[in-house]
Amino acid sequence: MKARVYVTYKDGVLDPQGQTVCRFLQSHGEERVRDVRIGKYIEFEVEDRPHDELERMLIDISDKLLANPVIESYRVELP
Repeated sequence: MKARVYVTYKDGVLDPQGQTVCRFLQSHGEERVRDVRIGKYIEFEVEDRPHDELERMLIDISDKLLANPVIESYRVELP
């Protein structure tokens, strides 16, 4: 079973990579783009276990390894 974690900067945290992409797009004629936020997408192949157990495991991994809880938030997605 595949599980996914999306890590993004919290609102209000400066995203220099996103701002660079946004400025590039705007300078190349995409004035409709007002903001870009860039994050991380992590995909896991996990054993088939109860949903709650897998969710707890991924939250634990995200808290300890994948996200900096001071500036980033994350979302766990299970099928």
